[in-house]
Amino acid sequence: MVLKRAWEVLELPHRFWTEVMQEIKPKTRVLVVDDETAILRFVSAGLELAGYLPVSTTDCDEALNIVRSGNADIMLLDIFMAPVTGFDVLTKLREFSDLPVIVFTARDDVGEFAKEAGADDYLGKPFKPGDLSGKIEEVMARRGAKAG
Repeated sequence: MVLKRAWEVLELPHRFWTEVMQEIKPKTRVLVVDDETAILRFVSAGLELAGYLPVSTTDCDEALNIVRSGNADIMLLDIFMAPVTGFDVLTKLREFSDLPVIVFTARDDVGEFAKEAGADDYLGKPFKPGDLSGKIEEVMARRGAKAG
């Protein structure tokens, strides 16, 4: 018995199957960390509609464990959380990982400070879903990875 490739059996060109396989590539796993569940739901829904795989948590320790387990490709991190701030999470994260991080905050004056603390970029609240997707694509491209 001779084994044939799927495109040979179905008499479809190799190019077609290459394009199909590119379309079913794994989604970018976006870890969203915020202490407000309403924001988590809103951001996660927007990410899912944009073709990402959102993973969300309000717990900063859980977020770090998710990164340690390799279940995130990029992190969206709120800065002003309680009792642990996004700056605290970022400091701990940078001790063991270079995962791309975009911080989001309602205060414009902390964005550059967050970048100095180790964030790759920042996004001011409120933001449009398209702004978030664009920022993710931009950061992933700078890191040499393809988002989507």
